[in-house]
Amino acid sequence: MRVPVPDTILPADRLGRVHFVGIGGAGLSGIARIMLARGLAVSGSDGTDSPTLEALRGLGAEVHLGHAAEHVHDVDTLVVSTAVREDNPEYVEAVRQGLRVLPRSAALAAVMAGRRVVAVAGTHGKTTTTSLLTVALQAAGADPTYAVGGDLAQTGTNAQEGGGDLFVAEADESDGAFLVYRPYAAVVTNVEADHLDNWGTEEAYRAAFAEFADRIDPGGLLVCVVDDDGARDLAAYARGRGLTVVGVGESADADVRATDLVFEGSTSRFTVHDGDVELGTLTLQIPGRHYVLDALAALTVGLRLGHDFDGLRRGLEGFTGTRRRMERKGEAAGVRVYDSYAHHPVEIAGDLQAARSVAGEGRVVVAYQPHLVSRTRIFGVAMGEALGAADEVVVLDVYLAREDADPEVTGALVAGAVPLPAERVAFVPDFDAVPAELVRRARPGDLVLTLGAGTVTQLGPRVLDLLATHDPAGGGDA
Repeated sequence: MRVPVPDTILPADRLGRVHFVGIGGAGLSGIARIMLARGLAVSGSDGTDSPTLEALRGLGAEVHLGHAAEHVHDVDTLVVSTAVREDNPEYVEAVRQGLRVLPRSAALAAVMAGRRVVAVAGTHGKTTTTSLLTVALQAAGADPTYAVGGDLAQTGTNAQEGGGDLFVAEADESDGAFLVYRPYAAVVTNVEADHLDNWGTEEAYRAAFAEFADRIDPGGLLVCVVDDDGARDLAAYARGRGLTVVGVGESADADVRATDLVFEGSTSRFTVHDGDVELGTLTLQIPGRHYVLDALAALTVGLRLGHDFDGLRRGLEGFTGTRRRMERKGEAAGVRVYDSYAHHPVEIAGDLQAARSVAGEGRVVVAYQPHLVSRTRIFGVAMGEALGAADEVVVLDVYLAREDADPEVTGALVAGAVPLPAERVAFVPDFDAVPAELVRRARPGDLVLTLGAGTVTQLGPRVLDLLATHDPAGGGDA
């Protein structure tokens, strides 16, 4: 459901008692955390209990399991996400009462009020770059408020109220949320067609990023990863509008460059040049070229905000990841298991490159769950082609999220496009059958990677449990 953004967004301290429908979600839970830290009255509801809900209760939120009209009888403001349906009883009751109803983007803008906002946008890499920037700034002596789409390993949470004037936020383009913010500075990691169920065309999607750039403070800053053609085009557009732009990447004409990249196991090492000045070498505890570019963008923002290289480097080198971004789940029977959020062909390719580095002499065995019927219809063949970089591939059926099923668009579309021998690819629509299929294919020394934005993340622990009671030495095909 799309809720209109009000013409005037009140600061959070003027919203009264705030109720979140779906408070356990990655976006809403972070906003709720920040409001609770500021002493605001917060309640919410969700369909199932979770550690996130338990943590919010501990912070003072009144949290209900299930949705009911009586949950909003003493509420002033209702916050909903696009996943909420129009017949949700709490939304229906809020409308009946004439309560203030805000989409997630407006609620985030409300807690941003009065802060110097750094917004991180892009088709891929938003969560990791926002996380890297947050820990880099913290290590350099800043104390930013942050709201990220995943839990930081260092803090175990996706949002936190800071004592400084900076607010670091992931700026989501999927539903146009990033067009609600007025950042002082922004990062754009890349611009590639996605979320066409909302934007309609690639041209409209790219135009939205131009509009986002127009919303940056005229005295502020835009950092673009110019190795990406879409971000490079955006940088040129923003420069033409008079905005200060810093291009980063491996490209020879980037203002801040990464050179001498070396990938060893789960680490990535590179040298940083700011113009003609060599600043030093950085070693990340996360693998993959795309993470190097994310870190370079985060570093550049910190430098341009006036922080020193050594402090920022200390934070980046200490970064151990974000939940669901090449997250190590464990090891059993000599098989390592990782989980990642990749659900777009470019993200799949990047994470498989990283997995290959971590796997070393072992093979990469992937379970991939396509996300959304609309995305699979458009990108399903490209998803399958990207999965060809693995050694063994198991494709699940499409995770529907906010859409209805389409019998013509299933995981079979993706599996059929994987350029591997047929015996190395399987379409397994029965979710509960996937762990055993992965264990059957895995050998000691292999890396099993679960990929996708849906319930596939639940498979890692089940695979590890099976591995612990199963000898995979004879598994897999020669």
